[in-house]
Amino acid sequence: MPFFPPIPLIRKRLIIKQLTNCNAFSEDTAKTFAEAGIINPNAFSKINDKLVRDKILFKTQDNKYYLKKI
Repeated sequence: MPFFPPIPLIRKRLIIKQLTNCNAFSEDTAKTFAEAGIINPNAFSKINDKLVRDKILFKTQDNKYYLKKI
C-alpha cells in the first residue's frame, strides 16, 4: 500500500518551495501566495496560520509571506 503525505505536509512543502523560488526571505521581498504561484492561495488558512505560529512563515502587515533565510 503506497504512502501519501497528509495535506498539511504537502501544503507546507509547496509554500516553502514557491517562496524559496521567489527569494521571499524578508519583508522587502515578501510575496502573496498568489504572487508566489501557490495554488488556491486562500485555501487551507488554518495550515497557513499554523506555519506562522510555528515561525516557519512570517506574515507582513499587508498579508504577504516570507521565510527566514538560514
